[in-house]
Amino acid sequence: MRILVTGGAGFIGSHLIDRLMTDGHEVICLDNFYTGHKRNILKWMNHPYFELIRHDITEPIRLECDRIYHLACPASPIHYQFNPVKTVKTNVVGTLNMLGLAKRVKARFLLASTSEVYGDPEVHPQVEEYRGNVNTIGIRSCYDEGKRIAETIAFDYHRQNDVDIRVARIFNTYGPRMLENDGRVVSNLVVQALKGIPLTVYGDGSQTRSFCYVSDLVEGLMRLMDGDYIGPVNLGNQDEYTILELASAVQNLIDPQAKLKFEPLPQDDPRRRRPDITRAKTFLNWEPKVPLSEGLKLTVNDFRARIPSPLKAEV
Repeated sequence: MRILVTGGAGFIGSHLIDRLMTDGHEVICLDNFYTGHKRNILKWMNHPYFELIRHDITEPIRLECDRIYHLACPASPIHYQFNPVKTVKTNVVGTLNMLGLAKRVKARFLLASTSEVYGDPEVHPQVEEYRGNVNTIGIRSCYDEGKRIAETIAFDYHRQNDVDIRVARIFNTYGPRMLENDGRVVSNLVVQALKGIPLTVYGDGSQTRSFCYVSDLVEGLMRLMDGDYIGPVNLGNQDEYTILELASAVQNLIDPQAKLKFEPLPQDDPRRRRPDITRAKTFLNWEPKVPLSEGLKLTVNDFRARIPSPLKAEV
């Protein structure tokens, strides 16, 4: 099968490509390298079934494929807030372009949406029926509302043009190949600990997150694409941790003497975040397998290999 992955040189996209290539598919990686990196896909560069196209999805493109995994968009606050108008264009114009492509070539289309569509949720855990509590004019809105309209466009293409769609709402995902400067909590804490600087905790650290290891997420995306269920479906880990608990786990792995530094809570930062994955269990027969303790070790070792650090021993 000929499969297009937008954002394929990014963190999640490159892990997805690894699986698709290993399974024997032809893969086209589309990326503008704003947050993606060639090192993530280097091992496939000379493979006869792999093709890399440097392209920005806000511009149309014509090619042939059977399936489209649409992952292209900066996913960390630092990167998507750097150029919020571009983020909106990527989510709206880029998704329109990819859906238009899917319509023309009759490809199945999977949208990588996000738990951010729920905003700062008033329902816990978050179920797919929940419509969210999102600030339309905040500093996170370019991403949150961008993904919400991307879902709208996907379902409108499905209803109006019979495009075969799948919609995944991805919760916090972590693992090897995360960018050290992406501003997300796992990478922030790991990098700070490795560099021997205080670990930043926002607010009092009582806000919660649920962390899904990247291999589990990729498995969920592929099951959604291969199955008959359209979605939207939450993909994430149901285990819930406070940020202080995560910081403590990173301390124990890297440097038990690392200090904590408390900073003001960013605007619109969700207080609680945990997916209800009943739909994923029911329709995809999927749930995460990798516990945080194991996934953190693999993530830390990956960062150790990339970041100069006085703390070099593997965990």
